[in-house]
Amino acid sequence: MARALVTWGGWDGHEPDQVAALFAGWLREGGVAVDVFDTLACFDDPWRVAGYDLIVPVWTMSEIGKEQALAVAAAVEGGAGIAGCHGGMCDAFRGNVDWQFLTGAQWVAHPGNDGVRYGVRVVSDHAVVAGCPDFEVETEQYYLHVDPAVRVHAVCDFPVAEGPHSVNGPVAMPVVFTKGWGRGRVYYNALGHKAAVIGTGVAAEMMRRGLFWAMRG
Repeated sequence: MARALVTWGGWDGHEPDQVAALFAGWLREGGVAVDVFDTLACFDDPWRVAGYDLIVPVWTMSEIGKEQALAVAAAVEGGAGIAGCHGGMCDAFRGNVDWQFLTGAQWVAHPGNDGVRYGVRVVSDHAVVAGCPDFEVETEQYYLHVDPAVRVHAVCDFPVAEGPHSVNGPVAMPVVFTKGWGRGRVYYNALGHKAAVIGTGVAAEMMRRGLFWAMRG
């Protein structure tokens, strides 16, 4: 049986406990054994971390120990997957560049804050988005600094809200992407903010697919 580690914490505004419970539920429904933690101490033992087939972080901001981050990176390099959404993965541990290198992006802005309405367009036929329609969401619109090695599968037009932006004009900002890390897989979905955003509709379908795609085969 496949095994997944889900860990949550950090800024309460992203409802990490609810998002973690949502992801754990999907995984269990898919026949995966899930361990859920509300501490980063679950990353203290590199051998234990490496024994999981999927790692799901739900941590906004906060701080991670250097050896903890390296344990996760080594596990993924060895074949485990890592998957997450919104601030819970790519606005986690802002001071740790090992984490940013692994996960493929870092949040830097969300003009308009929560409640911005914008469209998401599917731009590939990858398994995590194949057959999914374009759709609209009302949530934070993330501006990310993105690893050029990622494969982008869904985008939004940025900016939508008023505010200071790049003088180069609108850009196609990644919303869903994947990348490889050694023998492992990385999946990220920029949607979320509240559990209901990532837990319903097309966003939920993409996220559910991403969890199982990233998992060690």
